[in-house]
Amino acid sequence: MPATTCLYDQVLSLLRQSSNARDLRHLKALAWMVTALVCSGRLSLPQWEAYVPSRARQAQSTERRWQRFLGNRRVRVKSLYVPLVLAAIHRWQGRRLYLALDTTVLWNRYCRIHLTVTCCGRAVPLLWRVLEHPSATVSTKRYLPMLRLAHRLLQSYPDVMVLADRGFANHDLLEWLSQSRWHYCLRLPSDVVVQGPRRHPVKVGYLWPPKGEARLYEGVGIWSEGRWRCNLVLAHVKGVEEPWAVITDESPSLNTLWQYALRFRVEELFLDSKSGVFELEASGIRSAPALERLYLVAAIAILDGTTQGMAVQLDGLRCQVDPHWRRGISYLNIGLRWLKGAVNKGRTLLQLIALFTVDPEPCFASKKAEAHYYDRIWFSRIQSLCCQPTPGQSA
Repeated sequence: MPATTCLYDQVLSLLRQSSNARDLRHLKALAWMVTALVCSGRLSLPQWEAYVPSRARQAQSTERRWQRFLGNRRVRVKSLYVPLVLAAIHRWQGRRLYLALDTTVLWNRYCRIHLTVTCCGRAVPLLWRVLEHPSATVSTKRYLPMLRLAHRLLQSYPDVMVLADRGFANHDLLEWLSQSRWHYCLRLPSDVVVQGPRRHPVKVGYLWPPKGEARLYEGVGIWSEGRWRCNLVLAHVKGVEEPWAVITDESPSLNTLWQYALRFRVEELFLDSKSGVFELEASGIRSAPALERLYLVAAIAILDGTTQGMAVQLDGLRCQVDPHWRRGISYLNIGLRWLKGAVNKGRTLLQLIALFTVDPEPCFASKKAEAHYYDRIWFSRIQSLCCQPTPGQSA
């Protein structure tokens, strides 16, 4: 019996319990693809041949099996993946759920829009879409359907906050967020016009505080017409090259900056999938629908590896795969190392658990990194100002 069969059986069992597939063959092919990805560490179809038992005598025959899956329109990505991630976050219903919205570009040709759940120093994919678009900046109509779907899926989660970078701050998104009653922390470009801090409308760039200072504005009107009123936090941290301008629907505070900073966890996810753990850029796939299905394989491997890593941590077995005295690698890497050990060293596959709501042991690669993390950001001056609407501006 092949050593990879135990891992394949667990992945297939997980898919059959949660996913909604039109054909059992889709689940079997997907389970083997996830198994081969975990073992090879590369999103490259030719690399998977050595990890999948088959009666085929030519490697090309095995590769065509994966190509047929990636090109099959009957394979519904959301039906296969969404039940898995919803089962993994079911313990979060009484806590705030942070969703990070971001984009990444592949080969200057394809743009992947991501909506992720931030958890324990990393981000886990929730929904994604691949477009044949050479820029990371996309119009609202490209990602609003994704947000609407997420809103329907997360109806049982009353406290959700959306985090997004400067390219997503626009009228349409704020209007949708106000209707959905989701909270938000969005970063503004420096050329956005705001009303309220000064007698006349002024660009955000003219309001930057000196280094080491922060300003909290309540009731600011955004853009030239001042249609949207929200709260604005400006901060210029020492040692940071560029100041931050973050708008939120909640009371402005330094906690607003901490919440927005959770968005950067999606950068680690991009690194893991593109060039770090799974090397998506080595796939050679040049089709937007095929890339969406290929990323399904990576998303399941990320979710499976993360939950397996958390199970390893919970059972006190981390030191078998992590050489640090305290946790020094992500739960994803812990889980992937354990899964590879199950294939190559006969380790027991652990029962998958839900994602942690609170990290029991934060990850630090060194004492210097830990000291830097806990080093407080000091502001020499913090101003809190309440802005009054100008004549003709809605309150």
